[in-house]
Amino acid sequence: MSNPTIFNPVIPYSGAIFGGLHRGQMIAVQGIVPKESDRFQVDLQCGSSENPRADIAFHFNPRFRRSGSVVCNTLEKERWGREEIKYEMPFKKGEPFEIIFFIMVDRFKVAVNGKHFLDYQHRISVGRVDTLGISGVVQIQTIGFFGSSEQDNPYSNLPMKKIDANGTQTKSIKTPLVVPYMGKIKDGLSPGRIITVQGKVDKNPDRFVINLRVSDSTDLPLHLTPRLKEKTFVRNSFLYQSWGEEEKKIDYFPFNPEAYFEVIIYCGADCFKIAVNGEHLLEYKHRFTNLSKIDMLEVEGDIRLLDVQT
Repeated sequence: MSNPTIFNPVIPYSGAIFGGLHRGQMIAVQGIVPKESDRFQVDLQCGSSENPRADIAFHFNPRFRRSGSVVCNTLEKERWGREEIKYEMPFKKGEPFEIIFFIMVDRFKVAVNGKHFLDYQHRISVGRVDTLGISGVVQIQTIGFFGSSEQDNPYSNLPMKKIDANGTQTKSIKTPLVVPYMGKIKDGLSPGRIITVQGKVDKNPDRFVINLRVSDSTDLPLHLTPRLKEKTFVRNSFLYQSWGEEEKKIDYFPFNPEAYFEVIIYCGADCFKIAVNGEHLLEYKHRFTNLSKIDMLEVEGDIRLLDVQT
């Protein structure tokens, strides 16, 4: 995230979600798992009452014992429902993480470190959710809310609203960015870095482009081109004055005319992991391995660019 508001709230943390949850909204939580942690939890709650205990629409609970698992559940009228357990651990002790909760019409989608992790069907109306709770052995650095309160246009306020240590949301800038866009990636890329591009596709689009460049050469380590008319998502690299082999294989095409989107590029040790609208879509193996030299982001084409975070 670019220039995030960094804070270390007292855990357990409880903060209001102003305007409540709605379809299309995203909540991003960044932090570090201490080495002594045995578990932590993120709860999307219906209020903050302790007695009686507030309903919890979505309880997301990583547990580190044995091989590790993530338990999901719903608390309603002080009674837990059926646990949904994923026997996979995407968090590593002593390392930073980012969780993104994407609110769909019928479910929550959860991505961890830029990769889709699980779906959780709604058991309680998300319209009742107005509080974010975080507890357990975890350090939280930033919390961000993406989206607006408008059901029919959930991304009209896409730039992240940051919150300070008191839980107060600060004002966000909504002015669209100029396309073509070029911005600096401070200190270059490294494993664990995340780049986010949010925008809206034009009415009659041909294509748009997201490039990761090396500023002191012509090298272009990552070239992403959604081609709307062909419904293909092309990936390639331009290195040593020539293009490499295109990669096009994809399970589905996630972009549509006049639709809002979010592309998350997660820089791994051996590849880029690309998520679109909160769901992991593809991986692209590094063809350029000097990651710290990748220091420019370029966006152009048939879109309205709303926010970029590097």
